[in-house]
Amino acid sequence: MDPSNQQTENIPVRRGIREILLAGVFWRILVIEMILLAWSVGYKWVSEDAGSQELLWYALRIILLVVVILLFMMVTLRRFLEKKIIRPLEAVAEANLRLDVSHPEGDNVPLDDDVAVEIREIVSTRAKMLAAILNVSNQRLQLVKFIKETFGRYLSHKIVDEILESPDGRRIGGRRQTVTVLMSDLRGFSDLSDSRDPEAMVRILNRYLEAMTQVIERYDGVIDEFIGDAILTVFGIPEEKDDDPARAVACALAMQQTLAHLNRDLVADNLPPLEMGIGINTGPVVVGNLGSETRTKYGIVGSVVNVASRIESNTVGGQVLVGEATFALVGQLVKAQPPMTVMMKGLKRPLVCYAVTAIGPPYRVHFSVEAPVPLLEIRLPFQLWQLEDKKVVAGPITGETRQFSGAAFVVTAQVELAALTNVKLLFTFCQDAHCFSDIYAKVVDVENSGHPPVYRLHVTYMDQQDRELLTRWMHAA
Repeated sequence: MDPSNQQTENIPVRRGIREILLAGVFWRILVIEMILLAWSVGYKWVSEDAGSQELLWYALRIILLVVVILLFMMVTLRRFLEKKIIRPLEAVAEANLRLDVSHPEGDNVPLDDDVAVEIREIVSTRAKMLAAILNVSNQRLQLVKFIKETFGRYLSHKIVDEILESPDGRRIGGRRQTVTVLMSDLRGFSDLSDSRDPEAMVRILNRYLEAMTQVIERYDGVIDEFIGDAILTVFGIPEEKDDDPARAVACALAMQQTLAHLNRDLVADNLPPLEMGIGINTGPVVVGNLGSETRTKYGIVGSVVNVASRIESNTVGGQVLVGEATFALVGQLVKAQPPMTVMMKGLKRPLVCYAVTAIGPPYRVHFSVEAPVPLLEIRLPFQLWQLEDKKVVAGPITGETRQFSGAAFVVTAQVELAALTNVKLLFTFCQDAHCFSDIYAKVVDVENSGHPPVYRLHVTYMDQQDRELLTRWMHAA
C-alpha cells in the first residue's frame, strides 16, 4: 500500500457543527419516515388485502406526504437549530479564532437574549479561563522580564537570552570557538583610591564604567567581567562573526575617545582625570558555563585571555596595543606604529604588539593623542624601585631627573632597565612642609649610549598635589 495514501486515509475529516447537526437531523427524520411508509403499506396490504396497483398509489401518496413533512421539518427545525444552537456555537468558534492576547479587551461573543443556558455557561467559563490564562501569561512574562533585566546587569543580555532560551543553557560545559578579547585597565587607580574618600572613588569608577559600557554595547561587545577598574570584554560570543577583531579595535579607540570627554567633565568637577590602557588579542577559547552544579559562571577559558592581559600591562595611558594575531586580521584597516617586542615571564616566545591609533571604513575611529608638553629641565633626586605585577622586585636605586613634562620624566639611574619596565619613584626631600608621595611610571625609551643610562618614563600615577607643585616649578623655570 502506498504510504502517502495511507497517510491521507488517516487524516480525520473536518466538518463543522452546522453540517454535522443538520445532516444528522435529516437522515434520522428520513429513516423514521421510511419506517412509517413501510409499516403503513404493509399494514394496508395485510389488513385490507389490497391489490398491487392500489398499494402503489397508496405508497405514492404516503411518499408525497413524507416529502412534505420532511421539507417542513427541515425548514422549521433548521431555523430553530441555527438560532438556538448552531449560530451561538459558531460565534464562540469565531471569537476563539480572532482572539488577540495582546488586546484581550476586544474579545467578546455576541449572543441573543434567548440563547440556551448551557451555551451561556460555555461563554462565561471561556471568559474566566481566558482571564486566568492571560493572568498566568502576564505573570510569566513579568518574571522573564525581571530575570532578564536583573541578570542583564551581571551578564550580557545576549548571554542571558541564550541561557534562558536554549534547552542546554544551564548545562555545565562549553564549546570551542575563536574570539577577540579586549582588556582595559585604569593606570594608577589603585594608588589614587588610597588617597581619596572611598565613596568618592566609587562614584568616579561608576561614571567611568557606565561610559565604557555604553561604548562596548554600541560595538556589540560582551562584558565578561568587571575586575575592579579593569574590564574584560569579549567579541565573538555567543555567536562568532567575521568582523569581531575589527569591532574590538574600533571599540578600543572609541573607549579612549570617550574617556577623553569624561576627563573634561571630571576636571570640571574638581576630580582627577583618568588614564586607561587597552590590550587586544584574538584566538581560540572555550566558551560556556564554568563551575559546578551549585555555582556556575558563564565565561571563557584560554591562553588568549592571559596574553591579552599581558599586552594590556605593557600599555601606557591613552594607548591601544593589539596583539600579533589580531593585527594579522585587521592590518589592512588600521593605522599603527611599528611593532614592539617584549619578552614576558611565563611566555615561551617574545610578545609582539602594535600601537593602533586609527581604523578606517566602515568604522572610521581615530584617537589622536594630545601633543606632549615640552620637556623642561628640572633636577630632582629620587629613589627608584623596580616593579613586577605591582610588586617590588628590586630597589631602592638612586637617580636624578633631567627633564619633566606633565606626563613624562627623563631620568638617569644607576641601574639597567628594560623598556616597558614598571617603576616607582619617590623624591627624597620635602619642600615647604610638603613631602612627595610615590610616583608610578613605565619606561618607554632607553638611551644606553652614555653613563649612567638615560630613561624616558611615562607617568601612570602621580598625586595631584605633587603634580601641581611640579607644574608651578615648571612655570617658574
